[in-house]
Amino acid sequence: MHKNYGLNELREMFLKFFETKGHLRLPSFSLIPQNDASLLLINSGMAPMKPWFTGEQEPPRHRVTTCQKCIRTGDIENIGHTARHGTYFEMLGNFSFGDYFKRDAIHWAWEFLTSPEWVGLEADRLYPSVFAGNETTPADDEAFAIWRDEIGIPEDRIFKFGKEDNFWEHGSGPCGPCSEIYYDRGPEKGCGKPGCTVGCDCDRYIEVWNIVFSQFDNDGQGHYTELAQKNIDTGMGLERLACVCQEVDSLFDVDTVMNITNKVSEITGAHYGQSHEKDVSLRIITDHIRSATMMIADGVRPSNEGRGYVLRRLLRRAARHGRLLGVTDPFLYEVCDTVIHENRTAYPELVERQDYITRVIRTEEENFARTIEGGLRIFAELLASHKAKGETVFSGSDAFRLYDTYGFPIDLTVEMCADEGMTVDKDAFAAEMQAQKERAREARKALGDLGWEHIDLGDIDRTPTRFLGYDQTCATGKIEAILEDGELSGTIHAGKRGILVLDQTPFYAEMGGQVGDHGRITRGEAVFEVTDTQKTKGGKYLHYGQMRSGSISLDDEVTAELDLERRQAIARAHSATHLLQTALQQVLGDHVHQAGSLVEPDRLRFDFTHFAAISSKELVEIERIVNEAILAGYPVTAQEMSMDEAKAKGAMALFTEKYGDRVRVVDMSGYSIELCGGTHLDNTAKAGSFHIVSEGSIASGVRRIEATTGKLTLENLLHTEHQFFELAAALKVRPADLAAKAVAQVEEIKQLRRAVENFKSREEQGMANQYLLAAKQVGGLKVITASMNDRSPNDLRKLGDFLRDKEPNVVAVLATVTGEKLTFLAVCGKGAIAAGVKAGEVIRSVTQICGGSGGGKPDSAMGGGKNALKLDDALASVDNFVAQKLGL
Repeated sequence: MHKNYGLNELREMFLKFFETKGHLRLPSFSLIPQNDASLLLINSGMAPMKPWFTGEQEPPRHRVTTCQKCIRTGDIENIGHTARHGTYFEMLGNFSFGDYFKRDAIHWAWEFLTSPEWVGLEADRLYPSVFAGNETTPADDEAFAIWRDEIGIPEDRIFKFGKEDNFWEHGSGPCGPCSEIYYDRGPEKGCGKPGCTVGCDCDRYIEVWNIVFSQFDNDGQGHYTELAQKNIDTGMGLERLACVCQEVDSLFDVDTVMNITNKVSEITGAHYGQSHEKDVSLRIITDHIRSATMMIADGVRPSNEGRGYVLRRLLRRAARHGRLLGVTDPFLYEVCDTVIHENRTAYPELVERQDYITRVIRTEEENFARTIEGGLRIFAELLASHKAKGETVFSGSDAFRLYDTYGFPIDLTVEMCADEGMTVDKDAFAAEMQAQKERAREARKALGDLGWEHIDLGDIDRTPTRFLGYDQTCATGKIEAILEDGELSGTIHAGKRGILVLDQTPFYAEMGGQVGDHGRITRGEAVFEVTDTQKTKGGKYLHYGQMRSGSISLDDEVTAELDLERRQAIARAHSATHLLQTALQQVLGDHVHQAGSLVEPDRLRFDFTHFAAISSKELVEIERIVNEAILAGYPVTAQEMSMDEAKAKGAMALFTEKYGDRVRVVDMSGYSIELCGGTHLDNTAKAGSFHIVSEGSIASGVRRIEATTGKLTLENLLHTEHQFFELAAALKVRPADLAAKAVAQVEEIKQLRRAVENFKSREEQGMANQYLLAAKQVGGLKVITASMNDRSPNDLRKLGDFLRDKEPNVVAVLATVTGEKLTFLAVCGKGAIAAGVKAGEVIRSVTQICGGSGGGKPDSAMGGGKNALKLDDALASVDNFVAQKLGL
């Protein structure tokens, strides 16, 4: 028999095992693909490492191991209806980039699975498979020989399968033959058919591990080329391994997942086994809230497009099934707390972003709740109409109406129709969606991206606004359009807010992370104050602001003048951002790439790829390097050239950006060369002092630095200096002695705290002795019940531990009330446990009276209650509970 390991234990065990084999352990990459347009969400362990597999980039080490968060929604309609499908899973993997190959990969997989030091599965219940070959690719005889001759598996236990089963590829990228390892769960899990064996669709033989021998690169068009280096890409589903180790039927029965389902049951009152319908809803909610929590933590937001739409589908589907279980109020945000708790060790960023995740989920639930009632009513009416006509197909136009008006994802309509024995005309729905897109595209032809704002610029010249701001800070132009209160206008008058469109402008429109310019547009005494500048997809620059005096009319010749001081402050921050990226790559490595940025006046935010926290020493070094580059006074030049010329020059580009044939290259004397359309200084020395304000993780594998430059750095420095002098004055020391004084004060505070703790400990011991003296005798056991106000759970535990350790025959129930919250602790001594009284049973009995729950071990258990008015009744019940257990 193998050991029953928990999911979190197995994850850590796997990563430690491969660390012993020389692998670098990396944290899970973000679910949002970086620099990979072929994927919406990360769906496998190797997906984030494609550049390392293809040789485009150098990996941090040639042996890597990870546990990767993954999302797959291709079979979302099956989620819940079977216990075998889930959208979220974790993929354990060990990877070799031109290092070891088949022999080591197979030997290590076998060792990890069968060695008693590790998982310790029964060797005679494991069956490997290999690629049988086809007309274009030879059979994998090498892997077959390793299994047979070196591992010692008899030939009749090694299975050969075709490309569908034993050749791994997922979209474009690295691929190759694979060797899978199956586990025999026993005949009781099988289909009972005579030919049932490895490869059968029943649940007896479950694939545990897939070892991919990555030899080819698939360009996505069916063309395969030999990789420059042979790689190993393995994948083992963590939940699936846990199913095997815990001998449970499905991923929903695995310990951490079941704890999430238990939370759903606690809220909804529905439990497994009550009905098939309730089982389906419980599984859907459990799976979808796992996916949603992880996606939001990695930066996905609910929306109607792309991965945001996937998230919205999951949350709304889960919310609907909550309603099927009788819960009409938002509840998923409560369940996500349990998801975070179960995963906090492996993914500490979940705890850091818990408030944010909860807020996003609750907001989406509330938004859906506002529309679903009306939508469900309309759906019922439409459904009744179809049925009255004897139709079995729900029309695509009706499905589109539900989507467009009530926010029902098409998948939700399909599922509700399926529950009623109907199908949905998806082709007609797709046609309606396409027609809507065409209408929107027509409406935007002259408007750029303003269709969603319902702004119409009319029949103005569609030539893009000419941008003069690289060389000029003040220029004349002609008014092409005026918008006031969202409507086209011939004139804008004093006091009114609006948008001005010019034929040419020195104002930079917000792009590439750089905020838009501010300034003034004037005509004589008339002044329009510009507070933001945006750009449409059609290239029109929109000057947002307010008419401060006079009026401006269509076709007027005006003067557009920047807020030069603000523009210079933005340029300081933007040029410093380029220097920062170079410094990050020097200190942390070439794997650092920009993942986002915000450039404001003398303030910048820079997101970048990195796999670990940055030490204080590294931050100091990064800041030093940037300031040295500023002091070096590198001339800054900008030049347009072809993309090929830019690459030859060594210019860095954003992988997520789309560039045209001509690009603008900002060159800081070779120190930093980047593709950039923003505004910059003409010399790095003008950036002033650079200071890092904060650094932290914003997603798995993505970190953020916030920093200041120029005048803002100086202002912050002066403010800090002022606080420094004030603190010195308050502590009555010279500024030079402040550090020593602070250390002394901290030590004094520590001593005072220790004294207080010692006093509290003596007080609690005295209290415990009093409780023991006043204890009731019930059948030879000493029963203590007590209520205390405003005590922490830790206080209760200390007191309970003292009572239990001092008196073996004690049964004590302690309670504390904090506001409206009740907390209970039950402890039982060794004698009490031997007599049949267990703390876990005591706590469940007591908390149930107060409308709560609890549990724990035989000697110590904790729980909570909701009804403080029942506290006395709960404590009074303890004597009878003990007497009943003793048979008195």
